[in-house]
Amino acid sequence: MRKGSVKEVLARIKYDPREKESDYYVVIEHRGAYGNVKRIPVETIELGHGYFFVGETQIPYHRILMVVRSDGEVVWRTRKLGS
Repeated sequence: MRKGSVKEVLARIKYDPREKESDYYVVIEHRGAYGNVKRIPVETIELGHGYFFVGETQIPYHRILMVVRSDGEVVWRTRKLGS
């Protein structure tokens, strides 16, 4: 499952022609209350250096809890959740 940093995994999904980015989403810890999570389709994000962007919103990579394929397979999970 956990092969590389989350940025490397997302770059592979977004730029590898064998992958379909619409088949993936990220689960982030939404700022505010612990346990408040949000799902964001990978096709809607742009990768940056220390952050990724959803429109004008800048979100740090450390907020990503998981990268999940639409069939439910977790392809990357943060160590905070126990890999």
